[in-house]
Amino acid sequence: MSEEFAFAIFGVDGAARTGAISTSRGTIRTPAFMPVGTAATVKAMHPQAVKALGADIVLANTYHLMLRPGAERIAELGGLHRFMNWPGPILTDSGGFQVMSLAKLRKLDENGVTFQSHIDGSRHVLTPERSMQIQDLLGADIQMQFDECVKLPCTEAEARRAMELSLRWGERSKQAFARQPGRALFGIVQGGASESLRRESARALVEMEFDGYALGGLAVGEPQDVMLAMIDCTAPQLPSPKPRYLMGVGSPDDLIESVARGIDMFDCVMPTRAGRHGLAYTRAGKLNLRNARHAGDPAPVDANSPNEATRTYSRAYLHHLVKSGEILGMMLLTEINLAYYQELMAGMRAAIAAGCFDAFRAETKESWRGGMIAGEEF
Repeated sequence: MSEEFAFAIFGVDGAARTGAISTSRGTIRTPAFMPVGTAATVKAMHPQAVKALGADIVLANTYHLMLRPGAERIAELGGLHRFMNWPGPILTDSGGFQVMSLAKLRKLDENGVTFQSHIDGSRHVLTPERSMQIQDLLGADIQMQFDECVKLPCTEAEARRAMELSLRWGERSKQAFARQPGRALFGIVQGGASESLRRESARALVEMEFDGYALGGLAVGEPQDVMLAMIDCTAPQLPSPKPRYLMGVGSPDDLIESVARGIDMFDCVMPTRAGRHGLAYTRAGKLNLRNARHAGDPAPVDANSPNEATRTYSRAYLHHLVKSGEILGMMLLTEINLAYYQELMAGMRAAIAAGCFDAFRAETKESWRGGMIAGEEF
């Protein structure tokens, strides 16, 4: 724990790195996966259970908390950490993703974005200055600049327009950022699927000197090879001593391939959303518990998993819970998925430190392809 925000790299294997981010609320081991707590909760999970699975940091969302219960109310109640009973670091998304995802409910101009609330239809204006104010009221340890995220594919002209607007908003976000000990502000690289725009955006953000850098506007409709190409062209433009964050990503394969390219931080709703819909992520790949063939299967999801839920509840029971719509099924599968994601991150950290990341990567991907755990075929 440190009063100042800092990033230390402990080991490098190829482009992959392992290290630690220090904040006033605790240390974040990298590569790190941040469970998504959009509305101040990781769905179907108790905060202490999220921590026990190995998460050092969670993500919350500026836009959603702005609407309900309101940033000012959360501040009056002692800040987001106390409000959601999470003592560790919190990263807040700036609301930029909602600029894309709620396109039918917003109007965008140079100043910012005017949203019509998806909850009650009320009108809200989100600017770089207001986004930073909200994140400050929440008390987020890592705050993100306000940006415009565009859905892919898009035209080069549209990608340039959004990238240049995001740079201008980045400057305004930095000016409005209320710096305090242990807190940090990250810039967000945009540019669609254009390598030249991505490089241009990265170089401009580095000149602004943010505390860390994120790659935004990916995993929004493009195939994985395009996403990886954008990482390949962007990561070398970013300063090595600062953390690199790939926003909204992703599947276990996305994580391991992105770490191989020098990414340090991730967030994604995939493991929690999949758990609520009957899908488990495991060392042998994905397991669909809705499938009727699991109805009479007494085997656990993975008898050798370090996670108790993964190794003790039968596939037959989980199938029953899922098909019955029982809340416990959502809870258990969400835990199973988050446990695997944290196990994967810990494995990558250890492999990088030991200088055997390529072997770990190959073995992990082979286990997914093989679809076998302890002799049980998926």
